[in-house]
Amino acid sequence: MKRNSTSLGIACLIGGVSVFSVQDLILKLISGAYPLYEAMTIRGLTSTPILLLFVWIEGGRASLFNSGTRQMILRGCVMFLAYFTFYIALAGLPLPTTVALYYSAPLFITLLSVGVLGEKVGLPAWLAVILGFGGVVVMLHPGTALFSWTSLLPILSGLTYAVAMITARRMGTVHSASALAFWGNTVFLACALLMAAVLHTGAYANESDPSLGFLTRGWITPNPTDFGLMMTCGVVAAIGLWLLTQAYRMAAASTVAPFEYTGLAWSVLWGWTFWRDWPDAQGWIGICIIAGAGIFVLWQERQRAAEARELPGHSG
Repeated sequence: MKRNSTSLGIACLIGGVSVFSVQDLILKLISGAYPLYEAMTIRGLTSTPILLLFVWIEGGRASLFNSGTRQMILRGCVMFLAYFTFYIALAGLPLPTTVALYYSAPLFITLLSVGVLGEKVGLPAWLAVILGFGGVVVMLHPGTALFSWTSLLPILSGLTYAVAMITARRMGTVHSASALAFWGNTVFLACALLMAAVLHTGAYANESDPSLGFLTRGWITPNPTDFGLMMTCGVVAAIGLWLLTQAYRMAAASTVAPFEYTGLAWSVLWGWTFWRDWPDAQGWIGICIIAGAGIFVLWQERQRAAEARELPGHSG
């Protein structure tokens, strides 16, 4: 793995996370007035031409239709589940809590990078991963009134996102980032349209819970401002999907994954600015444990990579 490739992968990861934080903010803002499938549909339609441009630049139509198309579509289904569960959680949880729980994803990625990709992770890094999951448990507030079923959704999102990114790492040697992102967006749009066909009348609307309301309410024609926000999500998604997919194609998953935690800072900033959401003491403990574990994993993997380069006969 070339050093410049790793650096570019890290840069793409940080850029993708930063861009996607804007989408999280927008979806949280509109979650009390519109259904999720409506925002997803407008987002998907807006993303499609942008991603087609990326496809044309990186390889053209041939990169979309080949022997690996089915695998790319299946990966898109996993990505849809990852984002869908995260978006539903956004409506019912504070933004910093949702993002912090979702950041179990880099821990899952580190685990899967060993089991699926055969990448090596040292014992200290394993201990850090275990500690990180301990931080997730702290943030869940198990056994208290603060615990809810919604809190489990970001963890499911983290797991499915990890599977999708590890798959990108394996498929990225054959398929371009734009092709993977295009099929991910296509599946996303198809699922949104299917949900719209079933739920658009509002016959199944359930406002007893913010997350259920975001999922089930009927289609509401957006005003120009909100329509523009939903379209912005499409631009953000196109750029963010490409950057994140590129990151896991260019660098080892266990190296770039800890940089996912930069999104925690954005979530706290947006949460405080727009809703005055501020994690309680237990929440901050969980955030610090999760972030600290990720940073430690990064440091350990850098040390391991540096030692490997110094071995006689090693060629990087």
